[in-house]
Amino acid sequence: MVLTATIVVVLIADFFFKSRSRQLTSRIATIGVLASLVPVLTLAYDGADRSMFGGAYVVDNYALALKGFFLVVAYLTLLVSVDYIGEGDYYQGEFYFLLLSSVLGMVVMASARDLITIFVALELISVPTYVLAGWRKHDTKSNEAAIKYYLIGVLSSAVMLYGMSLIFGLSKSTLLTDIGTYAARENLPPLFAVAIFLTLVGFAFKISAVPFHFWAPDTYEGAPTPVTAFLSVASKAGGFVAILSLIYFGFFASQTAWQPILWALAVASMTLGNLTALKQTNIVRMLAYSSIAQGGFILAPLAVAAEGTAKQSAFEAVVIYLLIYGAMNLGAFAVVIAVARRTRSAEIQSYSGLGQTAPALALLMSIFLFSLAGIPPLAGWFAKFVMFRAIFAGGTPAAYTLGVIAAVNSVIAFFYYAAVARKMWFHSPEESGVETMASATPPALGIALTLSTLVVFVVGVYPQLFARVGELAFPG
Repeated sequence: MVLTATIVVVLIADFFFKSRSRQLTSRIATIGVLASLVPVLTLAYDGADRSMFGGAYVVDNYALALKGFFLVVAYLTLLVSVDYIGEGDYYQGEFYFLLLSSVLGMVVMASARDLITIFVALELISVPTYVLAGWRKHDTKSNEAAIKYYLIGVLSSAVMLYGMSLIFGLSKSTLLTDIGTYAARENLPPLFAVAIFLTLVGFAFKISAVPFHFWAPDTYEGAPTPVTAFLSVASKAGGFVAILSLIYFGFFASQTAWQPILWALAVASMTLGNLTALKQTNIVRMLAYSSIAQGGFILAPLAVAAEGTAKQSAFEAVVIYLLIYGAMNLGAFAVVIAVARRTRSAEIQSYSGLGQTAPALALLMSIFLFSLAGIPPLAGWFAKFVMFRAIFAGGTPAAYTLGVIAAVNSVIAFFYYAAVARKMWFHSPEESGVETMASATPPALGIALTLSTLVVFVVGVYPQLFARVGELAFPG
């Protein structure tokens, strides 16, 4: 309710106060997102579960943990967006309206417990981002990014909705609890497995899982960098939350229908994402393929969730990995924005000698990259740890094979993360091929970098902080 009120106020303020709109709308959006965290904290402190619309919308610890995550990500995205959008010819007041509308969809998604609510929440997440991806209207790459994202997004929605309609026809209900009861029956018709496959394929587009990833690199490169950061973290997390809810509350008992799909998606995403990232020369495209690979790592625990004792550990691993991934990836994109202000380039070559020309930015970028690689004592090591713990808890040959593949891919990922660090610290500024401009990091961007760095360090040293959130969020 607070977030919805903020969206309305932002829209009205942009309309009535055109002269002060640039500063006013961003401040209202930021304050509104922080105010939205207050009821999340009070509801978490109260501890009681709440249900509305016959169980279609549930507020429990799982929902609150993810709502809090989405709101924090929105706050950080607003911080990195303020100067980028406010400067130049990119400003339009609708930016904050669209961004917050997408966040509202994510907040609803965390509580969605039936197919209709999930679909509406997903479309509320997606439709504003189609517009945001094409925000640089005079840039052909941005236009291409928006068109590709829109067309593939619409196609995935159609496939997903067709799968959902089949599930409804078979189970006679849209509630995930009723679908879960139906999935536990014996001798289910083969059409139910087909319906699950189509539904998961639709969401695979949303999380850019291989082979449904082909929109992501071009969209990430063409969209404004703050929007790219938002898509790579918040929008992707919204898709994962939907998959998590569908699996745990709806499809879990029918494991033979969904486990092989997720196993294949996880392996393909990890492998192709990492191998392709090795060859990238643009930092945004490299992080795009890195995001695809990280999505594979997040999917991996779910792919063995129904085996052995892996159910709770897999659920916790996905939630914890999402929380840590958000801080790491947003931090990395914040550095990309700060460096681009100095070099006007996103080429990896332009990072040569950054350790000499901007040592603070080089240090922060190294921290985020090595955290993404899973190097202790940065938070990424704990994300990798809970992932491997959940995978091997499956105790089956498929689980052990998946664990080995994930380990090999973790090593591959280290090479391209380290290659950027090597450019920054062991190459001279003359090799960058660009003229560096004096540009101070704006205060809002500096706050985003500071907060992301604190999370990466604090969770790396004291991982029990997020481990406890994962335990509390488990709905079992």
